[in-house]
Amino acid sequence: MNKLVSLLLINFLIVSAFAQNAEQSQRIEEHRKGIIKIKAVPGSRVEIEQLKHEFWFGAAISNGLASNYWSANDQKMYREKFLENFNSAVTENAVKWLSMERHQGQVNYEVVDGILEWCDENGIPIRGHNVYWGIDKFVQPWLKEMNNEQLEKTLQARAYDIANRYKGRFVEYDLNNEMVHGNFYAERLGDGITKKMEDWFHEKDPEAKLWLNDYDILTGNKLEEYMAQIRSLLSSGVEIAGIGVQGHLHAEDFDAEVLQKSLDSLATFGLPIRITEFNMPGQRSKWVDNRSEFLTPEQELQKAQNLVDYYRICFSHPAVEGILMWGFWEGANWIPASGIYRKDWSPTPAADAYQNLIFNEWWTKASGTLDKTGVSEISAFYGDYRITIDGKPTHVRLEKEKGELVLDFTKN
Repeated sequence: MNKLVSLLLINFLIVSAFAQNAEQSQRIEEHRKGIIKIKAVPGSRVEIEQLKHEFWFGAAISNGLASNYWSANDQKMYREKFLENFNSAVTENAVKWLSMERHQGQVNYEVVDGILEWCDENGIPIRGHNVYWGIDKFVQPWLKEMNNEQLEKTLQARAYDIANRYKGRFVEYDLNNEMVHGNFYAERLGDGITKKMEDWFHEKDPEAKLWLNDYDILTGNKLEEYMAQIRSLLSSGVEIAGIGVQGHLHAEDFDAEVLQKSLDSLATFGLPIRITEFNMPGQRSKWVDNRSEFLTPEQELQKAQNLVDYYRICFSHPAVEGILMWGFWEGANWIPASGIYRKDWSPTPAADAYQNLIFNEWWTKASGTLDKTGVSEISAFYGDYRITIDGKPTHVRLEKEKGELVLDFTKN
């Protein structure tokens, strides 16, 4: 990055921080922070260092992580940059039925298993995307050739297989992806098939959290249809664990007011919300099919600003529990221009803006010496912490569900 762009970025970050909406700031203080209370011997040296957010700041994991078609350097950099930036994940393609079983009876578990193993090793919670996907072009031809009885039995076998094999491994799943836009299975077997899918899955994994996921919702275009579908599913007894909404149906920019109103509307169901697939620029931008042109320095700065604005709205909303980028590296991203890292792994201004937001502005770190009362109280973002008292570290978690964490070191 040249000096001019660097100076522009620094200026952008400063201006952006001051431009934060007062209401957003208040919401973040109210909904994203709790209290850590510490009691120790007066005069003790206390250090409070956040290690991880409870809120999901995540990204999709490409099949390339568990395959052999990347170079050794790209494999290394992909893993390093993922862990440097993200605390959670979603499978981009690995769990999709079409990806796992393109040909009947030939099921590829290897990529899913490899991704899960890496996530387990690194303490990364991950969501499975997706068990079913009824958009016609993503349904294997061999499924379409079945009669209704065969089709239903095969759907049941798919649920049993995934639930059995991966019980307890995925935090949650998208049950049947993008039903607002198409549902081959319901067209063939009736609307009740969604409830059956859920019941089959829960037979083998009763604790599985099964989510909805759809697109063009946060633009407002399909919001009412999605809400009507949610009401219908709930009334028919489907247990919806959460509402997934994709964050990439905008163009180079997005409508902040519509995003806020859409989240407010979805929040009326009282269910957790995740932004499951975020790209900036998005699917309606000229960049979705443009792989030969690069963003100008000015466009890169605008992309960084838009990313920050989008994240602020979502992080400040009490119903939202996470944001997952749908690709973060230009070399493995369906909209390459939306990557926060270029093909050569150099960071874009969006990478710097993202890191400043998550690991600086929304990060808790404090130190000091206890006064004669031996008590300290600090407002802190929910997440994992290392609390060090006179050089002795303790690892703890401040949970939103509890609101506060009380630590008494006088008893040690």
